[in-house]
Amino acid sequence: MTTSAPPGTTTFYSRFLLLIAGLGGLLYGIDVGIIAGALPYLEATSGYTPGQLSTVVAAVLLGSVLSSLFAGLLADIFGRKTIMIVSAALFVASIPIITLSHGINVLIAGRLLQGISGGLIGVVVPLYLAECLGANSRGKGTGMFQLLLTVGLVASALIGLYFASQVGKLEETVGIDPAVVFAAKDSAWRQIFWVSILPGIAFFVGAFFVSESPRWLFRKGRKDAALTALARSSGPEGARVVLEEMEHTDAAAAAKSAGNTSGDSLFQRKYILPFGLALITLACTQATGINSVLAYAVNIFQQAGLTGSIGNQGNVLLTIVNCAMTIVAVALVDKKGRTFLLKMGTAGIIVALAAAALTFRGIESKSVNIADKLTTAVNKEAQSFHLDLNAPETKPVLDSAVPPASAPNGTQVVVSYKYGPYTNVKYVRALTGSHAPAVVDIAPPKADDLKDSVIGAFFRKLHVNPFADMTKAEGQPLEIIGVKYGAVPNQSTGWIVAGCFILFIASFASGPGVCVWLALSELMPTRIRSNGMSIALLVNQTVSTTIAAVFLPTVGKYGYSAMFFFWAGCTVIYFITAAFFLPETKGKTLEEIEEHFEGKKKA
Repeated sequence: MTTSAPPGTTTFYSRFLLLIAGLGGLLYGIDVGIIAGALPYLEATSGYTPGQLSTVVAAVLLGSVLSSLFAGLLADIFGRKTIMIVSAALFVASIPIITLSHGINVLIAGRLLQGISGGLIGVVVPLYLAECLGANSRGKGTGMFQLLLTVGLVASALIGLYFASQVGKLEETVGIDPAVVFAAKDSAWRQIFWVSILPGIAFFVGAFFVSESPRWLFRKGRKDAALTALARSSGPEGARVVLEEMEHTDAAAAAKSAGNTSGDSLFQRKYILPFGLALITLACTQATGINSVLAYAVNIFQQAGLTGSIGNQGNVLLTIVNCAMTIVAVALVDKKGRTFLLKMGTAGIIVALAAAALTFRGIESKSVNIADKLTTAVNKEAQSFHLDLNAPETKPVLDSAVPPASAPNGTQVVVSYKYGPYTNVKYVRALTGSHAPAVVDIAPPKADDLKDSVIGAFFRKLHVNPFADMTKAEGQPLEIIGVKYGAVPNQSTGWIVAGCFILFIASFASGPGVCVWLALSELMPTRIRSNGMSIALLVNQTVSTTIAAVFLPTVGKYGYSAMFFFWAGCTVIYFITAAFFLPETKGKTLEEIEEHFEGKKKA
């Protein structure tokens, strides 16, 4: 006999699920963002090498990749609720390990635990929400995960900013003992991590009070428990309706699978379409270039004509727009639907990227490649490069390429170079009336800088790392790919580009930013959902890593416009997928969505 929820409690429980979803997203965001504020003080007080610090940063990514691979399988075996509790426990446990560490190995172990926690959360929380929330609130729940993920990134930045201000005040104190400043910095990075434990504890406690996923209970043959769980979020009548749909869908799937020895393989014909659409949606979300835009926004704004300080202000504005438009998306996703937001969002991204690309094409077309005129800047013995835009011996060469009269705001140079497989870009500008140094210095990369990250080293040992081995750059000669010299654009041009990326972020946050998590959890049938989500998230991380790896070399060789046009092209594919192939899932149960794809297969 099922105990149904008293009147009014379903609304309370649904809100409680939204709170848990938000806490999961908050932890995921903190996982990614907290190291940024702590790293300067860890670097100043630990004595760790750049390679070791890089490992500390990358350990979270390794943990996330490994756990996301197995998160679906673990959630199938032990249940969604159990894995949520475990992920919260790992996050909470990681904090004292990190903050009390006095050695690199212990610190990396703590960061690995954080990454494992984040990978589990990234798969299991959206999966759990999709299976627990009703058809009319599922979008809002998954949107809350994305919203609080964004808030987690902002919160991490604010925590870091607070401790930076405290240390800064101490450093400005006249006559302060250097040992006191050192102790404050050592304490600062540890306290930054300690503060982040609070949402972890809240998520850990809250996860005990939610029901197990009714779909998971049903698949385990525990129908009474599944009905009880459904009643908490949908009420007794709604629970019976959903349970009947689950029974109907399961019976139909069992009948079709009779005699099929392949079990619930992802590559059965009936699963190919929903699984493929989820993969395309996830890959195209990363192929919009969102992570590179957020990482290089200040550089992009500066090369478009804004000053450094205004560029930083523009970057802050992007984060505010990101949060604000995510709130808008959460409010609209269950009213307007997923495909509506995806079409509007991807259309906005295409317009923004195309406009930014055309603007940069205008800037870049006026630049001149002067690499062949700067042979004296290369020191062949040291395999280094030195260029001072203000040096008297350099001015004649530069002025002949770009006459001062055509560069009233000053000039800028982008130097792209390589040492074997190692490629990089350096940028500097000499503003009119400024006495600031405008020097490009290039030297052979240090051995520590060429080592693989934790993730790269792990996959290289398995012989599945697709990227070049940077250690082979040691001892390689310097090759200058290009030295593009041109006028600093007007500030109005910079604001046009800033406007393009404000539109980009607004469009992304209100469309793909929220809907991608929904597509991931809603499109895949129940029998493959957990494992399918794990594989899809691995594809997501692979595309993200690939774009990050090729971004700077591409910009150095072909300019920002080429990269933006490429992203716009990928987003056109995204728009076509959303407009013509993705079904609208608003207001539909997971079983109705699954039946939609079954109908497609029959047709």
